[in-house]
Order: sequence, then structure tokens, then C-alpha cells
Amino acid sequence: MATKTPSKSSKKEYKVIKARGLLVKDAPSTALTSKKLDINYQRTCSNCGPTHINCLTAKEWIKNQLGVWQFYYEKRDIRNKSLHPATFPISLAKKCIELFTHKGELVLDPFVGSGTTLVAAKDLDRNATGFDLQDNYVKLAESRLQDGHLFNNSRQLAVCDDARNISQYLSPETVSLIFTSPPYANLLNRKRLNKSRRGVERKNEQYLKVEQYSQDSRDLGTLTLEEYAVQMGNVYKELLPLLRPKGHCIINVPDMWWENQRITIHIAVVETLRKVGYELRNIIIWDRTNIVNNIGIFGWPSNYITMGVTFEYLLDFWRPPTK
Repeated sequence: MATKTPSKSSKKEYKVIKARGLLVKDAPSTALTSKKLDINYQRTCSNCGPTHINCLTAKEWIKNQLGVWQFYYEKRDIRNKSLHPATFPISLAKKCIELFTHKGELVLDPFVGSGTTLVAAKDLDRNATGFDLQDNYVKLAESRLQDGHLFNNSRQLAVCDDARNISQYLSPETVSLIFTSPPYANLLNRKRLNKSRRGVERKNEQYLKVEQYSQDSRDLGTLTLEEYAVQMGNVYKELLPLLRPKGHCIINVPDMWWENQRITIHIAVVETLRKVGYELRNIIIWDRTNIVNNIGIFGWPSNYITMGVTFEYLLDFWRPPTK
């Protein structure tokens, strides 16, 4: 049977991927459209038992038992919303990675954004890959990975592609942790009124701006909550076979108020992932009160509303063990 000649578009795509050094080494020359990443996923720690889920000591483990977590930002964190509208601290990603992986294992962020997950993985000597539709975010992530850690043997790769295509890049049961903060349906796709801020801070540089990631029709951040739940299900159904049995999947989402209604994103995500085969293990509260200042008097005096900016959810799922 004659080998099919790659189209011009597939050749171009291959060249872009190859230029970034992402393809598996020694791939057959005929497989010009192969996208499998050249990245390790085996643990490299030497003192952990075969049933251990991480490299933590008992003393370190006990610090993670509480279901309410706080984090602080550092200088490397991105807080400039003109660079990315919805970031989280490196310390949050590091805690999750330390809790659910060993050194050398593979972490996946399907909505990598500014690359914080990859930075945290590099700090902890974990292999990691992240995907994003927007090339400017991928370039931002790559720029953040330029710093040190010369003695680490792990790789961190940012790839510009749709999360729906991730299964083309990774092999089954190679991922130990999926960690991300996904788009929040279309809840950022509106002019910002800053009702959560007080006084002169309300009309800051974000006032009346739309802080959406993009207007790309493939972007989950342009969808209604109902459409968003369907597409999240499609994405995570394809990711499940990549996750090893008992491998964890953590999704960071808030709920929001919109037109005097509470939009329960976390419930939509839980229901969706359960439908496609994930098991919910824990719900952790990210208490953000230590990093939020000058909260507006929202709803006073007739409508009690808890401020969404003061806490978010960390939804901890796993791939159930095979029976």
C-alpha cells in the first residue's frame, strides 16, 4: 500500500512541532503527522514505596489534611490581567503537584494559560505539559520556563493546540496528575463592573473591560454554562484514558454572581466529570481572604451575597482503580 503524502498544511504543522523539540525521538520518517511528545512519565525518586502516592513525609502529609487552604503570591507570579485575566499562584499548583505525584512523573494542564502549572512542575522536578489555544499564552508560558534548575532532569512543554486534541500527544496511562484552572464558561465574557471593590478602586484599569481569554469559537470561555458543561465532558472523557488508575485530577473553579443569580460552575463540573467516569474524592476550599483587600459592600442592605472573590473550589477527582 502506498504511503500517503502529507498535505502542505500537515507538513507545516510538523515543522512547527519539530522546531520546538516536542516529537518523540526516533519516530518513523513516514509518520510526519505524529504528535506524540518526547517526555518522560516514570518516577525518578528512589526512597518511595510502590504504593505511595507522593514523596511527602508523614510530617509534610499532615499539613495537607485540612480542607481549607491559603496561598500567597510571589514575585514570579503573574497578576497583570492584561497578560492573562485569570491566574493562580505558583504555590497552589506546587501543593497539588507535591500531594499527588512523585518526582519524574507527568503532570498535564489542559488549559495552561500563563504556564503557572509548568513553572511549579519545574520547581519540583516533575515532567509536565500544558495546552492552550492561544499562541501568545504558550509563548508567555515558555518565557517563564527560561529560569534555572540546572540539576533537574524533567521537561516542561507548552503546546499550542485545542484541549480536545490532547490524546494525540500522549499515550494511555502516562499522566499522574491533571491539574488546571479552566475557563469559567462565558462569565468573564462581559464588561467588568467591579462591584466587589470599594470607592475609587471600583473604576480601576479593569472597569468596563471584557477580560475574556479570546473570542475564538473553540474557546470554552465563550459558551453558556450548559454548552460549557457538554464541552468539558468531551474534553475530560478523552483525557481519562491518559490518566493512570488512581491518578488524580484537580480542577480549580469559582462560582459567580450574574444578574442576581449564583452561577454554580463547581456543581456543573462535578456532575459532568462524574458522567464521563471520574470519581469525586475531595472538595477543598481555597480561602483567598488573605490576598483580597477592600471588599465592596455587595448587596447591602437588602440582599445577602457571599463574595465570590474570597474563596474558590479545588475539586479533586481520580480515575477509579480497575476492578
